[in-house]
Amino acid sequence: MKVFSSEYTFDYSWEEVSTANWRKYCPWNDKSPHVSSVDTLSREVDPVTGILRTERLITCNQSAPAWVVSLLGGSNTSHVYETSYVSPSEKRVTMCSTNLTWSNILSVRETVTYQPDLTASSPGQERTQFTQDAKITALCGGWQKIRTKIEEASVERFSENARRGREGFEAVLEMSRRVFGEEKERERAGMR
Repeated sequence: MKVFSSEYTFDYSWEEVSTANWRKYCPWNDKSPHVSSVDTLSREVDPVTGILRTERLITCNQSAPAWVVSLLGGSNTSHVYETSYVSPSEKRVTMCSTNLTWSNILSVRETVTYQPDLTASSPGQERTQFTQDAKITALCGGWQKIRTKIEEASVERFSENARRGREGFEAVLEMSRRVFGEEKERERAGMR
């Protein structure tokens, strides 16, 4: 098993990040063209805790390394199952995802959290702490060298995608702030 971990601080409030999170794979994000669709399977609010639980299926078109395809077969389309929990009272978004494609060969279990950065407490300067952990395990029997090679290649790809994902999400956050700001200005102008 290989582990990928990442932390990052977004210069946006938790409210902005948790709202924009639902637009992460929209046209504003030019860093995620490999995501072809995001389908919401279920969404419900727990009446006791107020936690919003959402299940989504994310479809990606991304080429696998040629040596993996020649060895294991498969296609360039893959599916990821994601369950997210948004707790407004705790100001925490937790997203857990796992691969469905090639899951008999490779297990990828990712957990992402967004929560306020408590070191930035002045109004207008709110920031959001992002943490990402992924456990990547090749399940191909006793071939240790092949298993290690698959895990290393997967961690490298995961790392590249994580970097691009952060860059793309920054663009979504920037656009969201601008669009919502413009809408607030229109509302204020209409009230005068």
